[in-house]
Amino acid sequence: MAKPRLTFKRLSGLDRSGPPPPQTQAGAPLNPWTIPNAIGFLRLLSIPVFLVVALRTDDGVDLTSALLFALIAWSDYADGIAARVTGQYSRLGTLLDPLTDRSLVLAGAIVCWKFELLPRWALGLVALREVGMLFLVRYGLRRGADIAINWPGRWAVWPLMSALFFAIAGVRWLAYANLYLGILLALWATALYLQDGRRQLSTRG
Repeated sequence: MAKPRLTFKRLSGLDRSGPPPPQTQAGAPLNPWTIPNAIGFLRLLSIPVFLVVALRTDDGVDLTSALLFALIAWSDYADGIAARVTGQYSRLGTLLDPLTDRSLVLAGAIVCWKFELLPRWALGLVALREVGMLFLVRYGLRRGADIAINWPGRWAVWPLMSALFFAIAGVRWLAYANLYLGILLALWATALYLQDGRRQLSTRG
């Protein structure tokens, strides 16, 4: 099969047409030693640093914390671009990326909860959804259901992260607007994930 041409849309992740790389599919070797995974490990290890810096502030509104959060969030593009440029796709990268994103959202939610930067009921809903997704993916993998990220799930990540970033940066109205948009998209994505998982499990008997 011919390798798709690396256009700007494909490089940036906007064009995801065609089958996923075979190295990312269930049953493929984890292959941890790649450039994209090195970026992913750095992202994951930076989350505790963000938490320490943010939780030591007086009121949670802090430019350093906000910039650190943004750096970890935006570097999600870096590992994706690195994978597409180098062709170093891996099963571990496919699993690591959403884990890191969810961990970052939870870390941001912890900071915003502690300093009441956003409504706690909404933060609790976001946290429950992220933890629930971690268990759902793990449950599915144990039973042979490989739940792929859907488009509402991809769209939900950035409003949720933007809400946390703007809250920590002190721009409350943008934080609230992004929070409610992100929650709607996340709940839509979750419903589709449950439907997909149920369908895969039913076909396996």
